[in-house]
Amino acid sequence: MFSLKAGPEADVRPETPEERIIWFSITATYLFYLVGGLYVLAPVLAWSLVMRAAWLHLKGRQRFPRLPWPLWVWIIGMIVMEFSLLAGHLIENLGTGKLIKSSIGWAKGWALLAVFPIIGCLAIRPAVIIRAAMHVCLHTMLLLPVFVGAWLAGLPQVPFVSPLQAIGGPGPEFFAVSLYEIDPGSGMPRWRLFTPWAPAVGFVASIYFACALLEKHPLWKAIGIGGSVLMILMSGSRMALVSLVLISAGMFLLKRLHKPWLWFSFSGVSLIGGFLGAPILEAIDNFIAAFKGSRADSTRVRAALGRIAVDRWRNEAPWFGHGIVERGPHLVEYMPIGSHHSWYGLLFVKGIFGLFALLVPMLVSLLHLLRFVVGRPVVQLGLIMVGLLFVYSFGENLEILAYLIWPGLILIGKAHQLAGLPASEGHIHNMGPVDVEKPLSRAAPASADAGSSDTAT
Repeated sequence: MFSLKAGPEADVRPETPEERIIWFSITATYLFYLVGGLYVLAPVLAWSLVMRAAWLHLKGRQRFPRLPWPLWVWIIGMIVMEFSLLAGHLIENLGTGKLIKSSIGWAKGWALLAVFPIIGCLAIRPAVIIRAAMHVCLHTMLLLPVFVGAWLAGLPQVPFVSPLQAIGGPGPEFFAVSLYEIDPGSGMPRWRLFTPWAPAVGFVASIYFACALLEKHPLWKAIGIGGSVLMILMSGSRMALVSLVLISAGMFLLKRLHKPWLWFSFSGVSLIGGFLGAPILEAIDNFIAAFKGSRADSTRVRAALGRIAVDRWRNEAPWFGHGIVERGPHLVEYMPIGSHHSWYGLLFVKGIFGLFALLVPMLVSLLHLLRFVVGRPVVQLGLIMVGLLFVYSFGENLEILAYLIWPGLILIGKAHQLAGLPASEGHIHNMGPVDVEKPLSRAAPASADAGSSDTAT
């Protein structure tokens, strides 16, 4: 029989100040959600931890971690984002007020894609993040009767919006407590839980599902897999269902790249594919058509938003974009242009410079982690996370959801940190080559032998 307290792998407790902060921030997800604080939490957490690490370094109490070179590519890329934003505002003459507001938005959005991987290089074990994510999955399963019962009872879909909305944000949905929502196309209920819209639940659940595959304790692993799959089903997200298959297949293959039989199997699959190429391509086309047709209205709006974004980018602001997001016409139900696609959104708002500012770091991370993926579970998980960023960049705006996906960003940073170490050190309980915070020094008693013990090793 499984037990939550059975076995040494169950004893995953935060040990360092960084781990305790991260642990509480993840496990208290629903508490922050109830007060509308999730959107505020992520940027405050990110910048506070980085500034704390820098302050401890200056005080000589903890060395700031040496950052792997791919993280410097992310830092440079996100700085280029801000540069493109500034250029777009100046060229479009948008004014100082909008420039300041957009820069604050950058610090709460794109910048987090570089800041959280830096935090991953601090004294944080991947196992702590993984176990904390399993707690969120457990909380979701326990709250399932509440969410389903609210729909069955016909309660208001959004009981209230947090007063924290006054501090500013993309919209009220980021601060609202939502019990359920009705899909206008199918008339069926969907749940967005602690996210601003239902597909975002699928994104977060995909991250938790990947974490669950590396969880060591059997019961927590079962809870993580069951909870994350439940979240995906509740969200009704098509992309999340596809991600579920890709993550499972990806993790299976990455764990066995060193096995000769796998490569022999690839050769056999290639041979069969050569004979059955036409039926396979037809099946893929049918799947894509069914995927798009399952929510035809959503697919139509997304395609129209993409066409508008590309057309206006090409003809109006090819280099640095328009600087700000603009609402689309009635054709796209007045949704922001490029809002359902990171690449279209980057082209429209930040131009070609903004697009490459994300594309280059993402490719660098993929190639760097792929080089060290054999035998290193944390690197495998980090590679899966980068792959999720890439997949979801075609259906979501990564900038606006950075406040939800930050556990995955931390794991990307930790994966880069552990990539250069021996394979035996690439497990989820390794903190990496970090310096743990030293306590404040106290005056030693003045005695003749006070210093002799300090020199002993």
